[in-house]
Amino acid sequence: MTKGILALSPLMVFIILYLVTSVIAHDFYIVPLTVAFMVSSIFAIATMKGKLRRRVNIFSRGAGTPEMMLMIWIFILAGAFANSAKVMGSIDATVSLTLSILPSQMLLAGLFLAACFISLSIGTSVGTVVALTPIAAGVAAQTGLSTAMVTAVVVGGSFFGDNLSFISDTTIIATQTQGCQPSDKFKVNSFIVAPAALFIFIVYIFMGQGISTPTNIPEVDFWKVVPYLVVLITAIFGLNVMAVLTLGVILTGIIGILNGAYDIYGWMQAMGQGILGMGELIIITLMAGGILEVIKHNGGIDYIIERLTQHIHGKRGAELSIAALVSVVNVCTANNTVAIITVGGIARKIGEKYHLDPRKCASLLDTFSCFTQGLIPYGAQLLMAAGLASLNPIAILPHLYYPVSIGCAAFIAIMLRYPKRYS
Repeated sequence: MTKGILALSPLMVFIILYLVTSVIAHDFYIVPLTVAFMVSSIFAIATMKGKLRRRVNIFSRGAGTPEMMLMIWIFILAGAFANSAKVMGSIDATVSLTLSILPSQMLLAGLFLAACFISLSIGTSVGTVVALTPIAAGVAAQTGLSTAMVTAVVVGGSFFGDNLSFISDTTIIATQTQGCQPSDKFKVNSFIVAPAALFIFIVYIFMGQGISTPTNIPEVDFWKVVPYLVVLITAIFGLNVMAVLTLGVILTGIIGILNGAYDIYGWMQAMGQGILGMGELIIITLMAGGILEVIKHNGGIDYIIERLTQHIHGKRGAELSIAALVSVVNVCTANNTVAIITVGGIARKIGEKYHLDPRKCASLLDTFSCFTQGLIPYGAQLLMAAGLASLNPIAILPHLYYPVSIGCAAFIAIMLRYPKRYS
């Protein structure tokens, strides 16, 4: 037990240093995330056994995984696209178009619906966050709404498709590990989360009743909207997120130069500033990956799995253990796909032992991983959204209604043995 707690201690150090200190000070900006992760990284390396070079290598192996490098590439391209689009006026034009099309009371519900639709189409929450967050931040600035709240609408909706889409990594891994078809898992998953999505959609309609759209909306320059339209359309048709962002960067350059928003050097300057603006996210991503690799190397993940599976009684207890297992491992890995890969085999064994329906097991794995991923401030989605909206990720957390709602819906589904035919 002592060994297991020691393995998880770097995560505890981060929580104490960042969250506890911030709560005591009543200020979540007082401790920079980079400093909290730096101290936790030093602690993780210092408490490992073996030569210093070997310990650093283990940490670096986690920081430099293909998944981490892919995420950093996305951060770089997203920064270049977002800032070059902003400088050429693309965001302002897209916001003006949004405000002129959507009734004021449907702004929040419309953004949520757009995030749900796009994420369902492309199967990734990160791609949805990249596409819609700048627009959400612009809408907030124009209407006087809280930027954190409007950004949270997009982040929440992005997890709808991450959870349900047939081409989502989490769906593919969850169904493969449980031995069922994505279409069957989709049916069960829909029974669980569709009521939650509908409820949140209605909540956003009511929240939008007091919103007043500005009367002096600037005339829309449709050429400046083209980069965002192309990004959204190509993303919906399933083009890889890196290819989508690269195409967006090229279009901002061509249209911006032809419109006279900047020359080629100004475009490069805009891209460079956008990439530099993602520097903090890149540093946090690298250090988080290293810390989580150290935790895994020291047996922290194995300890969690062992502790959570030793007191199972009955089908309800088995389903709760699967939910707790994937949630806790997700907190430690900050990646819902990796969490499902890590515990998928164990979840299948639990399911076979207690005669659980594999379709419901796959749904619980996916839903609880998305619930957890949507609420960790060092997850890729919140970091990306915070970077694009110039916020602290902690500021977004109180407004994330949809991830909380699907977590509650999945918990109720376990307790009430719902849906009956799959329980």
